Parts: sequence; structure tokens; C-alpha cells
Amino acid sequence: MERKIRVLVAKPGLDGHDRGARVVAAALRDAGMEVIYTGLHQTPEMIVQTALQVDVDVVGLSIHSGAHMTLFPAVKKLLDENGMGDVLLHGGGIIPEEDITELQKMGIGHLFGPGTSSKELVDYIREEVERKRASAKKG
Repeated sequence: MERKIRVLVAKPGLDGHDRGARVVAAALRDAGMEVIYTGLHQTPEMIVQTALQVDVDVVGLSIHSGAHMTLFPAVKKLLDENGMGDVLLHGGGIIPEEDITELQKMGIGHLFGPGTSSKELVDYIREEVERKRASAKKG
């Protein structure tokens, strides 16, 4: 039997708004996932260190500060450097459409905006993790 999907929900940078991250964490727990919430004001290094320690399948960043073009690539780079390039990195917040396109070109997963349903988020994570696990078994 495969282990539950393990998700790290993180609030990088100086953004002090974490209501959305807490709602997401609760929704993912309710959906049967293991969730680790890092709390506010995390650096990319702190986020990746936690991801390594708890062996996550998914890192979800919640960013409302406008620093998404710096923080997502920094976390992605550190995940890759630490042998965790297969971890799904995605997130949400207030991110302009043109920045979403650029981030996705860098290998960042789906970026959710305000009003996204919990079901949409849960379904996305399940599908991506199942796809990654199936791919890992094949090769």
C-alpha cells in the first residue's frame, strides 16, 4: 500500500497573510493527505530543508507579497540541487497571468488564484502525484 500524499504548505518571504494557506492545509488534511504547514516568514532554504526532512511529495507555496518571481525559482533551484527535482512545486496567491506563464516555463506546477475550489486543488495534487509515482515505477 502506498503512503499518503505528503504536502508541505509554506509561506515564504515577508508576507504576513496566511489565512489562505491555513484553509488549504485543512482542506488537504480533510482529503486524507499528510500536511506540514511551516508557518510564516520562511526562507527558500528553510522550506527545502523541511521538505528534505519530512520527505514530501509536494511543496505548495502561498505568496501574496509580489515576490513570486524570486521565491518560486529559488525554491525550485534548491529542490533540484538537493535531489528533489521530482517533488511537485506549485502554489497560489496573487500572481499576474504573464508571470504564471513564465513560472510554468521554469518547471513550476499549476498556480492557483483566489476563489479556487478545494476540490480543484485536491484533484490536481492527486493526479500529479499519481502520475509522478507511476512514472517512477516505470523507470
